[in-house]
Amino acid sequence: MPRPRLLLATTSAGKLREWQELLADLPLDLLTLRDQGITFDVDETGATYAENALLKAEAYGTASGLLTLAEDAGLSVAALGGTPGVHSARWEGNDYAHKNALLIRLLAGKSGAERACRYACVVVLRHPDGRVWRVRGECRGQIAHTPAGDGGFGYDPVFYIPRLGQTLAQVAVHEKDRISHRGRAAGRIRPILRQLIESGAA
Repeated sequence: MPRPRLLLATTSAGKLREWQELLADLPLDLLTLRDQGITFDVDETGATYAENALLKAEAYGTASGLLTLAEDAGLSVAALGGTPGVHSARWEGNDYAHKNALLIRLLAGKSGAERACRYACVVVLRHPDGRVWRVRGECRGQIAHTPAGDGGFGYDPVFYIPRLGQTLAQVAVHEKDRISHRGRAAGRIRPILRQLIESGAA
């Protein structure tokens, strides 16, 4: 019997790599948009992570005809009124070294809880029959005073976890998969995927 196929519907190399690691032990063939010859981008016009994740799941799921996993994620900084939030990927351009440095400058003079931030990830799993499941994962921390670490991607070098004394770019991959917003969302979507696989509905 061929293994069930799951489309990882993201254009982000970093997200794709993490999802491939997070779901590697499931009996699924994990496919990319490139594998399916899908080259279009989805306009993320939603006002929330959930709306954007659903837009991508519907568009890429319809185009591929496959069981499809899509997500939207972002960083919210309390002292900045939740910025960059749902606009995290597009906020201040595409250069994360610049974006991370700007966050540090904007929080100059603040310390401890005044630097509080949150990563959030909403995952939408869409079945070819139109059924949809949605889960959310969060990770709380602080904006670091200086970037640190060369792991991860995006805002990870400035996302500091006080209890670990490290940024998400410094922690080991297995630890990040356990505590990160994406790792926690994966922990909630995995039982749904397992149920679909075991029932033969995947």
